[in-house]
Amino acid sequence: MKNVLIVDDELNMRLVLSAVLKKEGFEVSSASDGREALQVLQSNKIDVVITDLKMPDMDGMELLTNISAQYPEIPVIMITAHGSIATAVEALKKGALDYITKPFDLDDLKNVISKAVKTRTLKESELFLPREEIERISIIGTSKKTMEIFNAIKRAAQTTTTVMITGESGTGKELVADAIHYNSPRKNNPLIKINCAAIDERLMEGELFGYKRGALAGAAATKPGKFELADTGTLFLDEVEEIPRDVQIKLLRTIQKQEFERVGGLRTIKVNVRIIAATNQNLSRQVQAKNFREDLFHGLNIFPIDIPPLRERREDILPLVDYYLDKFNRKLELSVKMDGEVREMLLRYNWPGNVRELEDIVKKMMLMARNNLITLQEIPYEFKLSFEDKEKPFKEYMRGHVENVERQMIIKCLEESGGNVSNAAKKMGMSRKGLQLKMIKYDLRK
Repeated sequence: MKNVLIVDDELNMRLVLSAVLKKEGFEVSSASDGREALQVLQSNKIDVVITDLKMPDMDGMELLTNISAQYPEIPVIMITAHGSIATAVEALKKGALDYITKPFDLDDLKNVISKAVKTRTLKESELFLPREEIERISIIGTSKKTMEIFNAIKRAAQTTTTVMITGESGTGKELVADAIHYNSPRKNNPLIKINCAAIDERLMEGELFGYKRGALAGAAATKPGKFELADTGTLFLDEVEEIPRDVQIKLLRTIQKQEFERVGGLRTIKVNVRIIAATNQNLSRQVQAKNFREDLFHGLNIFPIDIPPLRERREDILPLVDYYLDKFNRKLELSVKMDGEVREMLLRYNWPGNVRELEDIVKKMMLMARNNLITLQEIPYEFKLSFEDKEKPFKEYMRGHVENVERQMIIKCLEESGGNVSNAAKKMGMSRKGLQLKMIKYDLRK
């Protein structure tokens, strides 16, 4: 059951929203201002935050800034009675997922919360970095393929052309989009993001282009879409393959002409928006299967950037490991290190979940580490089950490790006993015959 935090200084608003959300099957927490909300976030697992804009002490914008910095994985929905485009853009630039205006329709609220929950689920283990770190490092790595990505980012950032980023889940497509925008002349203008997989296909057109009051179910007020909010900036369309075919033609027209009409509207709205799209699918195959329009594919694929999976750029694994060790040591106030055998094992793994999986594994091992050192004992159970080396599975790898330790112990005991097998066996708590068999196994009879 998902837990929604309602933040509003009006008791009646908190009570009404709580009743509605509980009826929809959500757990609900509440706070009367931003400071109280931060205390709730510290002690509870919150999946979505709904906050009013105007509140005493700490208002919604300041709360949003704190959540974006401390809890970037939690979607924030802003409620305001002052629903201007400027306010919406400011909230979205600071990290809000969406906003709704008072008075709002309950169906509209439910749709926005549903989108937030889906977004949280899709990005639960996503790689989240503060904006200053994105600007500084973009992507960690020193491999030739990563250098090619850096060069592509530099070239794309200086243009206004449409970019298509492809790569498996967890490779860092959103980081590339961030790096392009924040290194471009548009860096001080809006970067609006939309995960197309999190939007109900019936609502996709309104999400992108906005709608007039009454044009859609639950449309209690006129609302600008993401294109309008991204004017003079960048619009990032993640998982673009999920856009329904009947909306794809309008998207193509908007990209080409930089103009559109809201759903139910007659006035043509002109914008200046740079498009960055991303997908983990083979869009050429989607075109062949008639799931994606060929003309839209060519319209988006003007400047392609492909991010190779981590298994194809193994030189980046250890720099990433060191980065996450440093990151979580600072964040969790630890001083954990990793021994060489664990590093070697991480290098051998194929990383089907890519950078996202690597971050998760490193964090888990750091939390389990005893004596501030990650050894083979701290490797998570699920990782052991899935580990497969080209030469040998995990059990054989571990058996080889244990045998190597045992061989070194026998050598040491024999040296300390001057080569006397009986004394060495006594030191090791073994029978003479047992030690002789081990010496044969490890070719130590000489």
